Amino acid sequence: MVIRKPDLTSTMSDYLIKQIATHANIEVVGNSEIKEVFGNERIESVCIASTIDGTYNVAPADVLFVFIGAKPVTDWIHLDIAKDNKQFLLIGTDLIGNSNFGTIWKQRRPPMLLETCIPGIFAAGDVRSGAMNRVASAVGEGAMAIKFVHEYLAEV
Repeated sequence: MVIRKPDLTSTMSDYLIKQIATHANIEVVGNSEIKEVFGNERIESVCIASTIDGTYNVAPADVLFVFIGAKPVTDWIHLDIAKDNKQFLLIGTDLIGNSNFGTIWKQRRPPMLLETCIPGIFAAGDVRSGAMNRVASAVGEGAMAIKFVHEYLAEV
């Protein structure tokens, strides 16, 4: 595992760190990042560079899984959509519990489960506040959002 931080303690649960430590075939390489991937028909190796001094080495690799963090990328949204203090989108009951609910929600009905403060705009997956940060959850929420879009369109 190549990670940019010195170790996993600030970003992972202790029980997971302990599970990783029990596997001899898993090495955690801290203060590093993947700079390049090599291979012809498939991945054969990766260039791992130190974030401290820039030194690097090439290591064999068969696969590459990328997880670059759980920060929402919402700065491209140029609408006045309510967000939490970490810039995740507020939806549904999170809107209702917001102290500004009366000023940000203008409809007679309550917001639908995945609906943002703008009626008809829904958020699913890791971008929404309180998300589970799992692919399966995001896929399920995406399917739910389609249903809510149909409900919204039926009311307008």
